[in-house]
Amino acid sequence: MTTIKSSNLGYPRIGENREWKRALENFWNGNISEQELIHITDEIRLHNLKKQKQQGIDLIPVGDFSLYDHVLDTSISFGVVPERFSYEGGKVDLDTYFAIARGVDDAVASEMTKWFNTNYHYIVPELNGMKPSLVENRALTYYNEAKEKLGIDGKPVILGPITYISLSKGYDGSDFEAVVDTFLPLYTQVLQELADAGATWVQLDEPIFSTDVPEEIIRIAEKVYNHFANQVPAINIIFQTYFEKVFHYDRIKNLPVKGIGLDFVHGDSLKLLTEYGFPKDKVLAAGIVDGRNVWLANLEDKLSLLETIKRFVHEEQLIVQPSSSLLHVPVTKSLEKKLDQVILDGLSFADDKIHEVVTLTKGIKSGRHAIAKEIESATAALNNLHATYRSNQSVRNKITDLTSEDASRDTAFPDRIKTQQESLKLPLLPTTTIGSLPQTPEVRSTRTKWRKGKITDAAYEQFVKGQIQRWITIQEELDIDVLVHGEFERNDMVEYFGEKLKGFSVTEYGWVQSYGSRCVKPPLIFGDVSWEQPITVKESVFAQSLTERTVKGMLTGPVTILNWSFVHDTTPRYDIMKQIALALQKEIEALEENGIKIIQVDEPALREGLPLNQEKWKKYLDASAYAFRLATATVKAGTQIHTHMCYSNFEDIFDCIDALDADVISIETSRSHGELVSTFEQNTYTKEIGLGVYDIHSPRIPSVEEVKANIERALQSISPTQFWVNPDCGLKTRKEPETIDALKVMVQAAKEVRQDQLTTLKQ
Repeated sequence: MTTIKSSNLGYPRIGENREWKRALENFWNGNISEQELIHITDEIRLHNLKKQKQQGIDLIPVGDFSLYDHVLDTSISFGVVPERFSYEGGKVDLDTYFAIARGVDDAVASEMTKWFNTNYHYIVPELNGMKPSLVENRALTYYNEAKEKLGIDGKPVILGPITYISLSKGYDGSDFEAVVDTFLPLYTQVLQELADAGATWVQLDEPIFSTDVPEEIIRIAEKVYNHFANQVPAINIIFQTYFEKVFHYDRIKNLPVKGIGLDFVHGDSLKLLTEYGFPKDKVLAAGIVDGRNVWLANLEDKLSLLETIKRFVHEEQLIVQPSSSLLHVPVTKSLEKKLDQVILDGLSFADDKIHEVVTLTKGIKSGRHAIAKEIESATAALNNLHATYRSNQSVRNKITDLTSEDASRDTAFPDRIKTQQESLKLPLLPTTTIGSLPQTPEVRSTRTKWRKGKITDAAYEQFVKGQIQRWITIQEELDIDVLVHGEFERNDMVEYFGEKLKGFSVTEYGWVQSYGSRCVKPPLIFGDVSWEQPITVKESVFAQSLTERTVKGMLTGPVTILNWSFVHDTTPRYDIMKQIALALQKEIEALEENGIKIIQVDEPALREGLPLNQEKWKKYLDASAYAFRLATATVKAGTQIHTHMCYSNFEDIFDCIDALDADVISIETSRSHGELVSTFEQNTYTKEIGLGVYDIHSPRIPSVEEVKANIERALQSISPTQFWVNPDCGLKTRKEPETIDALKVMVQAAKEVRQDQLTTLKQ
């Protein structure tokens, strides 16, 4: 390496128009064959690699593409398939691959959880009793493909062994080194085969070192990478970290690898360089362009940062790249035709970020004059964006004047729950769902027609009312105790509110992958947030008018709206969180005034926003709990506040869950039910709770016995008077028949356990 190079860490999988998502779902629905799926996804992957997409990048990533999840890909490469899927060795077939991710009739899916502090979800590897072997060198396959079909000498991307095993389950923590030793020769074989094929560089992703791992893990990492250096000296390994600062940097920087990748956007990497320096025998892969947000880079500032970094390394030691994989941002803004031009000019999606990396590489190599026009253009776009920033002084004043009392309900939980029980008159172990109901092709196509002006507002509203009415009837026939209106009018739980609140803007094609084929379209927050008029009242009130049973009002909480939006940095994030909370407070008051007795304020993203650096946890958790309480503080004692959270390590945030002061919390937990229940065995929780009793991310229908077992397991540590029975998440992505069948099972299981509990209580 003789001069500064540019690199990319990973590219979005979904295609410019989500072709990847459609191909997957068509395959799962039986509309296309496996051969057709492979053909379509091959075309998407090759298109992503072509020079017009990553033009100017010296080290183009290969092997970052996936049909579902890159952690699952790592598992199947090593034959890590749970025993229940009847795997007999050899290359893992596609049906088994998707069965691990989604479940099948006779085998539940593997657990799914958040990828560090992002909204991406990965499939948790299960290592119980595994004897792994290299059954497929995916990195080699994709390296050869890029070389042979496109003439690209790519940089294979592989999930590193320390991170992969750290994210796995099914072994005792004290056995960590033994498990690593089992995989070490397999990783060595992967690297050797890549070296034999001519690969020069390989990116081993080790983001686990952006968490405070114990010193023992550092020692094991030193052992592992010494082994690689001795056994496969011909290949240049980049030890890639991202999302935060690197812990134990003083030892990480001395690993026997060719390069160290550091995040200079979200971490304190410049401080680490200043304190500890950088070795002269390695390259520094500097993550300069934000891989997790969509706002245009300030090229002037970024170039200054690169010039500072250059003080610590020679020119031949520097690689310029994004801070993380571009998996977390949309593909291209070229399709956006309706956005305000000032906002559009201020955006940077994956393709733009690649151009920013190339531009900055040119600037640091050749001098500022070489990119003067690009700097001028970016500066003008940012200045225009700042000039049109939606400032609301009234909202800012309210934020400044807030006190702790503003975020406290007038009545303590023990007193208000009595009032709620008297008012709601619910049975023991009440049943409900999380909120959304199946959005069928008819629902989605009707919404599209309405957005394109092909049907009138009145016709669309009538259609939504018809869906609500039909599902209120279905829920009554299923004998569910607390109903929902189904959210048929909503495209997404965050985007919908982004369309209604001031300070937001939304895109048409700004999709990013959340899990599997599930893509979300985060709204843009570029101004002060405020509430203008009711958002959810009309549909909630209509649904309640159709039934004597209680219908929940459904909102997305302030923490989740913040975490699942692309937030401009003009205002501090925690101030924006409070602004959103005050806006939601008005919506909650409007629901209450219109007779809605239960209001659910969902916070599925609370845990995922937790900083990787534990020193920052308290500030984040305190701010999150305050914002939630602020949104819900003004309701009367008889109004029951629910919330919902997604897959997480809840032991980390148990105190925060309690501090939310929600009357009822439901938690997505069916794939790791026992682990989560143990959290509540070890901690005292006095409020009401629903631990998801079946997995909605899988099409399989659970048995009554299976659901009863999940309920009874929870009741070992949670009083039946506290416990609610519900699916573990919203049902938006499921088909109607499987949804109805699964809910029948859930209600039947709840009734049987309820009867058993009532019999016990009488004795």
